[in-house]
Amino acid sequence: MRWFWIDRFVEFQSGLRATAIKNVTLAEDHLHDHFPGLPVMPGSLVIEGMAQTGGILLAEMLHFKNLVVMAKIPKAVFHSWAYPGDTLVYDAKIVDARTDGGLVECSARIGERPVADAEFVFACLSGSDSKTVCQENFMKTMQLLGGWEAGAGHGAGPPGRQGGAKVD
Repeated sequence: MRWFWIDRFVEFQSGLRATAIKNVTLAEDHLHDHFPGLPVMPGSLVIEGMAQTGGILLAEMLHFKNLVVMAKIPKAVFHSWAYPGDTLVYDAKIVDARTDGGLVECSARIGERPVADAEFVFACLSGSDSKTVCQENFMKTMQLLGGWEAGAGHGAGPPGRQGGAKVD
């Protein structure tokens, strides 16, 4: 991934579900042009944030053996906008997982207000020496920046981490 549209994970239950957040700020260049005078998070970036949340959830479940890429969006519905100052919450749930890919349902919300819902079909690509470098680097970056701080009692973090306990 060249850009991350997730700031951190707040819940991560391996093989089941994950919740990540994205703080929308005017420090992001794209908000100055979309739309002039009424900055909103572009729908395509909301979709990308949901896809990153679901893709990493699926890749981790499959032990990063192959590169997991978004292959198709069979369904996407937008309900409202995300403005600077909002915190987008991405919820992802694995519906079907196989060695060659999977189906993940995702939603984006701000508090209780729905922003978008989507289904993603992911494919696993094999045969590359750098097959999972993007997803593994993202996981390492999240760990380094405290992006796995999921508070006790809010579910498990990534492997080697339970309910907010730190990974050495």
